[in-house]
Amino acid sequence: MRLNPADDTFAHRIRAALGDDVLRPVSERYVEEPRRRFHGKAGLLALPRSVQEVSTLVRLASEATVPVVPYGGGTGLVGGQIMPDGPAPLLVSLERMSAIRAVYPAENLMIAEAGAILADVQLATQRQNRIFPLSLAAQGSCRIGGNLATNAGGVNVLRYGNARDLCLGLEAVLPNGEIWNGLSRLRKDNTGYDLRNLLIGAEGTLGIITAASLKLFPRPAATGTAMVQVASPEAAIDLLALARDQMGDSVSAFELIHRQGLQFLSEVLSDIRQPFAAHPEWSVLIEVGLSAGQSPMDALESLYEAADARNLVVDAVIAQSEAQRMDLWSVREHIPEANRLIGSVSSHDISVPISEIPEFIRRGAGVIEKIGRFRINCFGHLGDGNLHYNVFPTQGRDRSEFDGVRAEIKGAVHDLVHAFGGSVSAEHGVGRLKVGDLERYGDPVKLDAMRAIKAALDPKGIMNPGAVLKT
Repeated sequence: MRLNPADDTFAHRIRAALGDDVLRPVSERYVEEPRRRFHGKAGLLALPRSVQEVSTLVRLASEATVPVVPYGGGTGLVGGQIMPDGPAPLLVSLERMSAIRAVYPAENLMIAEAGAILADVQLATQRQNRIFPLSLAAQGSCRIGGNLATNAGGVNVLRYGNARDLCLGLEAVLPNGEIWNGLSRLRKDNTGYDLRNLLIGAEGTLGIITAASLKLFPRPAATGTAMVQVASPEAAIDLLALARDQMGDSVSAFELIHRQGLQFLSEVLSDIRQPFAAHPEWSVLIEVGLSAGQSPMDALESLYEAADARNLVVDAVIAQSEAQRMDLWSVREHIPEANRLIGSVSSHDISVPISEIPEFIRRGAGVIEKIGRFRINCFGHLGDGNLHYNVFPTQGRDRSEFDGVRAEIKGAVHDLVHAFGGSVSAEHGVGRLKVGDLERYGDPVKLDAMRAIKAALDPKGIMNPGAVLKT
C-alpha cells in the first residue's frame, strides 16, 4: 500500500485533535543514530503525554496511511529508530511519558511508562530495596520502551534474563490506534496467545509500547566482583561452569575480555585504571550476589583456588571495596567507548553456543586474516554466548580506508556465525541494518509466519516500515 508523508496537511489534523503542544521541531538528534551509519528523516515529531494521545496519533496516521516510527532514547545501534527512505514519517517520541506509575515491593513489581529512562527505573527500585537488573552501557539515556522493543540484553542476562524475561505485561497502541490494556501483575495467566512476547522484540513494527509491568528482585545482601586472568577461552568456559557449580544462580555477570580491548583503553582512555600491570591475553569479569550470611570474598577466593588447581587461571584481582568494584566495572564498561574512539571497520553483535566459542574465535581470526590485516576486539557476555566481535584497522590507519571491504568482513563473520548455529543479532535487534541478514540466514517458515503476523496486525504497513522485515 502506498504510504503518504507526514506533511503540513497531516500536521493540521494532529493539531485539530490534540492542540499545538504535541508537535515539536525535528532536531538533528532524532534523525541520527550513535554510529552514524544511518541518517533518517521525519516529516513531523510528536511528543505525546499519554497513551490516549499516542492512540490518537496512530489512528490519524492509519487513516492517512502515514508511516510511524517510534522513538525511545535513540541509542539503538541497528537503525531501528531511523527511517532513511520512503515518505517522511511521523516520529513518535515517548520521552514525555516517563512516569513510574506504581511500585509494589511485596509483589516485586513496578509499572513504568515507556519513556522512563532505564537508570531512573533502577534508582526507583533501589529506593524500595529492590533491583531491576537490566543493565546496559546506555542506561543513562535509553528508555524502557526501547529496551523492550529491542529485547535488550546487557551484563546480567546470565542470572536474570533478557528484557522479555523481566516483563509481566504491556500497555500498547496497535497499528489501528486501539489501546491494548495488558498491564498484568499476574505471574500466571494462561489465557491464549501471548501478545506481550509478540510486541517485545518487534522493534515498533507491530505497535507502540507505552507502559510495562516490570519484574523486580530482592537486592543481594552482599556483592563480590573479581577480574580473573584465564589461560584461554576454553579455560574461561570451564571457570564459568565451576563458578555455577559452586554458587549456582548467584553468578550474575561473567564477561569475557580480550587483550585488544585493554590495549584500546590504554591507547585512547588512559585514565581508566586497569587491574593488571600487563594486559592479559584473556580475562573475565565475574560478579556474584549472595544472600545474608554468605561472604562474596570467601566465595570468590574459593572459586580461584579450585580453578587454580585445574590450571584454569593465572592471576586475579578481587575487589576489596565498592570503589575497587567500580574500578573493575569501569574497565568493562569503557571498552565500547574505546571502540568508538578507535573506529571499527565492521562491528558484529553475535551469539554462538557457549561451548563453540573458542573454536569460533580461532576460525574467526583466520577468516579475517584472509581479507587483510586488522585488529579484532572480541569481548562480551560469555555466560549467555553473546560476543561483540569487532574488526578495526591497524594502528595509524583510519576505518574510512576500508569502506570497500566492510561488507565482505560482515558477510564473512556472519557466514561463520551461521555455520556454528549462531545468531547474527544477539541483543541489538535487527533494525534496518540487518534486514538483509535476516532474509539470508532466517528460517523460511519463521519468516513467512512473521510476515503473516505483520500483515494481520498492520495491513497498511505504517508501523516502522523497513525495520526487521523487508518492505
